[in-house]
This record gives sequence, C-alpha cells and structure tokens, in this order.
Amino acid sequence: MIYDATTRIAEAALRMRARLGRSAALRERLVVGAAPGRADIWIHAASVGELTSARVIIAALARTHALQITTNSETGRALALGWGLPARLAPLDLPGALARFLDAARPRLAVTVEGEFWPLRSRLLAERGIAQTMIGARMSERSAGTWGRFPRIIGPMLGRIDALSAQDQGSEARLLSLGLPTRALLPRLDLKLLAPAAIPPVAEGLGRGRIVLAASTHEGEDGPILDGFAQAVLGRPDLRLILAPRHPARADQIASLIAARALPFARRSAGADAAPGGGVLLADTLGEMPLWYERAGICIIGGSLTDHGGHTPWEPAAHGCALLRGPHFGNFIEAFDALEAQGAALPVEAGDLGGVLARLADHPDRTRDMGRAARAVLQARAGDPGALIARLADLARPPC
Repeated sequence: MIYDATTRIAEAALRMRARLGRSAALRERLVVGAAPGRADIWIHAASVGELTSARVIIAALARTHALQITTNSETGRALALGWGLPARLAPLDLPGALARFLDAARPRLAVTVEGEFWPLRSRLLAERGIAQTMIGARMSERSAGTWGRFPRIIGPMLGRIDALSAQDQGSEARLLSLGLPTRALLPRLDLKLLAPAAIPPVAEGLGRGRIVLAASTHEGEDGPILDGFAQAVLGRPDLRLILAPRHPARADQIASLIAARALPFARRSAGADAAPGGGVLLADTLGEMPLWYERAGICIIGGSLTDHGGHTPWEPAAHGCALLRGPHFGNFIEAFDALEAQGAALPVEAGDLGGVLARLADHPDRTRDMGRAARAVLQARAGDPGALIARLADLARPPC
C-alpha cells in the first residue's frame, strides 16, 4: 500500500516534469505519446550486456512470435532496433505508465533477462493473467541478503513466476530460499555461453598449433608476451604471434616494443593479413577478434598477466584454442577452474611463458587436445536452450 501510494505521487510529479521539460526518454518511460504495438511476448533486458546474452533465445522466439523489447538504456534500445525488432525504453514501475504500456502491447508472456524485480509490474502482470518468466536469473549473496529483509515484497513476486531458468546453482538456491516455487524451475542455463557455443567448430589445420594469439592485451602485458615469444621462436622459425591489444590506440607503443626485440612484424591496419615467419602480426584494428581466434591454435588470455581480472575464455574455447591464463583471472574463476580440470587451460607466469609456448609448439597433439577439451567444456556448460525456448513458446500460446 505504501509503495502503491508513493508511486502514484511520484508519477504525478514526473508527468508534470515531462510536460515542462524536453526529455523524450522520460516521456517514453512514462508511456506518454507513442504507445507500443501489439506483441505476444514482452522481453525486458536491462541493457546491452543482458540483451546480447539472450540473443539466441530472442532470435528463436522472434521466428514464431511478435515481440516487444524493452531496456533501461538507450544503447540497449538501439541494439535491439538494429536487430530489426520493436524496441523502446521500459515503462517505469508506476501504475499509469504500466497500465498504458500493457493496454497497448497486450502480451501473453513477460520475460525478464537475468534479474529485475519490480513490485507493481509483478502485480499488474498477475492481475491481467500475463505469464511471468525469468531467464538466466541471477541472485548474488548480497542481493539475497537485502531481499531477505523484505520477505513480504520478494515472496509474492517470486511466487507469481511461472518459469525460471537460473544462471548458476547458487542463484537458483538463493531464489528458492526467498520464495520461488520449485514448480517454476527450468534447467539452469548460462545465457552468455549460448552464442559462443553456437559458433561452428574450426577446421583443425596443421598450421594452427604454430600460431599464438595474445587476445585483448593490456598495457604491461605486451612486453612479457613478446619476450616469451622471442624465447620460444628460437629454433622454431615457423612460429607466429598475433598480438591483438584491447585498445588499438596503443598500437604505436606496441610496435616500438616489437622493434626493440628485433622481431619481424606487420600491422593489420596497414593491410597485412598474416605475421611473417618467426614474427608478429600486430592486430591493431577493431571487430576482427573472431578471425584471429579462428587462425590461432594457442590463445593467451589478455588481462590475466596484469591485474585486470582476465577476459572471457569462452570465445577462444568455441574456436578450439588451447588456453593460457596468467595469475589474474578473478573475473572468470569458475570458468577457468572448469577448463583446467579438463586439461583445456594452463596457468602461466610471465617468466615461464616462453617455455610453455615452446612445449606446446613442439607437441601439436597436446595443443589440439587442449582445444578440443576447451570446446567440449563450453558445450557442456552452455546447455541446450531448446527446452527453455519450448516452455516460453508454450506460455505465450493463445488460450483455447
């Protein structure tokens, strides 16, 4: 009751502000002016990251249903529009805005990506008989502790959910403890892995094991990587390195580091397509990382040799790369634990990199086995989204 009264007062103030101001975004979130079109399914994602992670699910549903995408950010809205889907900013959790949105869109199913809980949205959807689902649902320990202090708010919201697929076991357990009914549970699915898992396997050419990719490197990593490569290339003149910095603006600085080590090199920005024998291709462009993953059989994970927490191992794993990571991998601890348990990834220190690269180059069978294991771990952890897509489609089916 308090929340309902507060939101009504807030909406009146915001509508006055929208009339006096020039904020098109606020008017859109109040659903004042252009209304959404009719849709079978309303899919809400906070922004670009959540939308991107759910793209496989969204694309599958779009083939058979009319969708309305909403996001909390203008960049997210632009991304969905770029996919050719109807998209707009999400209605605020205010009674009038939500009513106007639902009156116009009239969805049969509401899908939330990852995790947002809005009391009025939950209640109004239930009152209108609109099924509520969450995919890739997350609930951290900290968030669970906060929501646990408000059981009369979170409990009813979770109790109204018809189907939920959690991102991980911990999130699932915490959601159940807060009031999610077990009947709503669907198999866990890590949405962020679906897109890389859908990448076709790369042909295992003989030359891949002689190409090393340093992917998305940060300042302070290029020198040790070049030193390791210079050590490994001795006696192995066909070994090559693709060095792809996270920020291509550092390319001139990196070029100086390469020249100082007397390594032959070429620059992608100058039109080069491959590294010279025994040398380096400086991949100083944007948007071509999938090409380099496809070429290389060994991938050094950038951001892990210096304290940046590491970058995702799943894209190189999708391409069947043997993975090397430094001591800083806090962003992907669970992922690397799983990969290393299956022999798909190796931990390395900067000073040991040359020896590790030399051993992998001299044992191509091991490199291929590591790459195959990396892809197998990815496929197993990604799971099959078919059952989830079928359940969502069933909930969106018109009543008989």
